[in-house]
Amino acid sequence: MTRRITIFDTTLRDGEQSPGIALRPDEKAEIARQLERLGVDVIEAGFAVSSPGDFEGVKAVAAAVERPTVASLCRTRKEDIDAAAEALAGARRSRIHIFLATSPVHMEKKLRMEPEEVVEQARWSVGYARASVDQVEFSCEDATRSDPHFVARVCCEAVRAGATTINLPDTVGYCLPSEYAEFILEVRRLCPELGSVTLSVHCHNDLGLAVANTLAGLQAGATQAECTVNGIGERAGNAALEEVVMALEVRRSSFGLKTGVVTREIGAASRLVQQLTGYAVQPNKAIVGANAFAHEAGIHQDGMLKDAETYQIMDPAQLGLVMTLPLGKHSGRHAFARACAEAGIQLDGEALAKAFRRFKQLADSGKNVTLSDVFEEVVLA
Repeated sequence: MTRRITIFDTTLRDGEQSPGIALRPDEKAEIARQLERLGVDVIEAGFAVSSPGDFEGVKAVAAAVERPTVASLCRTRKEDIDAAAEALAGARRSRIHIFLATSPVHMEKKLRMEPEEVVEQARWSVGYARASVDQVEFSCEDATRSDPHFVARVCCEAVRAGATTINLPDTVGYCLPSEYAEFILEVRRLCPELGSVTLSVHCHNDLGLAVANTLAGLQAGATQAECTVNGIGERAGNAALEEVVMALEVRRSSFGLKTGVVTREIGAASRLVQQLTGYAVQPNKAIVGANAFAHEAGIHQDGMLKDAETYQIMDPAQLGLVMTLPLGKHSGRHAFARACAEAGIQLDGEALAKAFRRFKQLADSGKNVTLSDVFEEVVLA
């Protein structure tokens, strides 16, 4: 049996919390429409109470999409919940996402609340929100640095109060994958009520483990993954949607999990988010980086020209992307000849050998080399 995973995209909320990103309502709506084409199940559109602009952003997303559920983040405060409910009024399916910290350091230093007060706040806020929207999600902020027994108690109260999704985030990116899986399993054991709701994972990338932890949480029984396009987000970012989705797709026989994501829209989503946020994607970024399907080494290029499966585990066309064989100091004769032919330059024998030697000399100089550079030099020689 292949289990269906819900994809909760928080590019417009947690992703926008990256320093320097401030999306206008119309830009949020544009990204949301692309996320709908991408096939995500839930779009977290913002934190409605945080600013008038974010309120309008949530409202714009609610009006822009038809199929996905639209969510707004809230603290356990009446004014937060009321603002979210108002902003989400036009959504076809609405979700209020309430968070409250459960770790000792957060309760003592940030909230200045006793554990019993946290339990009561969780119960009250979920119950209050439940009357205003279709769905309520409750998150135990900093869950992975919390006592699993206390987390389980809070989760049980939230479910009894009407939460339809429970999220157990690795808020500061502290966990190792094996630890996160064990934590999820333990909380599930201690709170059987979680079997009646969606169990979500939300991981940050402070140790570079956000995707690995997300996959570990899904293997441990979670049924929703929270992620962002290009992995943008607070500090080092969130689990990258494209990496989570493609790991589940490429290794489906190992995970036994699937999503509703339309993979051919991944490239378009990545480009749009990059354009509107101003956050460039690093060239070696998995799945969507400029080099993700680029092969420069001669041995690799030779293999790719013979059979793409030699050095690719995914078809870039499946992602709305293309494979490239860039020319550089490591390129081989076959790739060089192919590039020449594609440019309408027909060479063979000594002419090809001479041009290739010149190409290698130029490439070794450390400059970016074009075919026009090569043939200008060949002619001058």
